[in-house]
Amino acid sequence: MAFKQFLHSHGWEIARLTLEHLWLTLSAMLLAVAIGLPLGILLTRKQKLAGPVIAFANVVQTVPSLALFGLLLPVTWLGENAARLAILALTGYALLPILRNTYAGVSSVDPALIDVSNALGMNGLQRLMKVELPLSASVILAGLRTAMVTCIGVATIAAAIGAGGLGELIFRGVASVDNGLVLAGAIPAALLALAADTGLGMLEKRLAVKR
Repeated sequence: MAFKQFLHSHGWEIARLTLEHLWLTLSAMLLAVAIGLPLGILLTRKQKLAGPVIAFANVVQTVPSLALFGLLLPVTWLGENAARLAILALTGYALLPILRNTYAGVSSVDPALIDVSNALGMNGLQRLMKVELPLSASVILAGLRTAMVTCIGVATIAAAIGAGGLGELIFRGVASVDNGLVLAGAIPAALLALAADTGLGMLEKRLAVKR
């Protein structure tokens, strides 16, 4: 009965914050894919750059999430939009698994298949689209899966700088010692992460079988 009353009084707020959480996560993921996928492919062509670039992405990943959000606050060219700051920080956390798996997946394609595609007269773009990406799709998707789950979890910290999301309920619950509010934020965030992981995991298995 108490749970029903809680949902009745906080249901719309939970739904609104869940949508905000999804918007932050998906925006960051789109940006991370737009950067990480082409960059990972480029690194397979420029092997000397692979070490330094992946090392830099590793460094970003090791910075504590709350510290990274705080470090971005004084960056003037980003403006005062908290959501913009949060999306940039989340992009940094999502970038490493996408970049690393793209690089590893494309690099792991059998060189004999590359030779065959060259012998068939394929140019670089044709070889990438018809041979390398299809064969490395499951590995790349595994990186997307890891990045998505990481983004959903770290996005709860975005509320600390006023960017919204389910973290608002968690922070309010901690401040007021209200376990109901903490769970109202934590449970939807966990369900989002599980749903994303399950959906992408199923797609990854399908691609792995095709490979």
